Amino acid sequence: MQYRRLGNSGLKVSEIALGSWLTYGGSVEAASAEAVIHKAYELGINYFDTANMYARGEAERIVGRALASYDRDSYVLGTKVYFDMGDGPNDRGLSRKHIIEQCNASLKRLGVDYIDLYYCHRYDDNTPLEETLRAMDDLITQGKVLYTGISEWNAGQIADACGLAKQLHFDPIVVNQPEYNMFTRSIEKEVVPMCEDKGIGQVVFSPLAHGVLTGKYRKGETPPAGTRAANPEHNHWIKSQGLLSEHRLDQIEQLQGIANRNGISMPQLALAWNLRLPNVASCIIGATRPEQVEQNASAAGVRLSAEDLAEIECILA
Repeated sequence: MQYRRLGNSGLKVSEIALGSWLTYGGSVEAASAEAVIHKAYELGINYFDTANMYARGEAERIVGRALASYDRDSYVLGTKVYFDMGDGPNDRGLSRKHIIEQCNASLKRLGVDYIDLYYCHRYDDNTPLEETLRAMDDLITQGKVLYTGISEWNAGQIADACGLAKQLHFDPIVVNQPEYNMFTRSIEKEVVPMCEDKGIGQVVFSPLAHGVLTGKYRKGETPPAGTRAANPEHNHWIKSQGLLSEHRLDQIEQLQGIANRNGISMPQLALAWNLRLPNVASCIIGATRPEQVEQNASAAGVRLSAEDLAEIECILA
């Protein structure tokens, strides 16, 4: 496993991280989920990502139980706050009330004394930015959170937050968690340059485009049983982005040729492509079986040549 500094912080995270969205506490049994987490730790993955809203807290409980086997200082744990956790008017958003209450609830579910990376899961237009940033900074002062982050904020929102945090002498934001992969590249134009300037690193989710970039889907074939595309509860992410269109599947066939030429798998190619950007510190993978983690973790340290990257750009264009 290879490790990278997260933005301008001193924290180092594994190039491949393990997430729990749409899996733990939901479609994957707890015992299977814990086996995956143990395999990830064994392979040197040190960053484990979850969120309070994943299965309404159950994902946090599963992640916490599995990681309880290890020394707390040996791994990096991230979770998030924003989305609905109840039916009351204050059960969502980034108000001080919701942030503080949900941080305490996450700590209890995870069974830990502190959270390494605590993210604002989305931007909240209904709460003053200063209120949000002050609540997050207070959690750092209290020792409940080590670093703060954001997820899916645009460049303007990030700039406003960084400017206000500096003005008020708050601890800086160190991490952004956006969706990023070969087919979803909107962060390249404004968000990445802004984050590089502000010392914020990227920990990206869906680096394999919801599993499509694994090469498991083929033109004219029904999605294999057990895959996300075959699951009516989860396949809307794939359908909404047109990831199984004939055009995309043609591109994947061409990308497979580059992977074959380099003696690597399609997941390794896709993850290595994401990691070509120095500002990307880690790619969050999802896995339902230990062998999936093993294959994806082997992408750490893979570096693509300039010729390969140029050819990939031509295919994606």
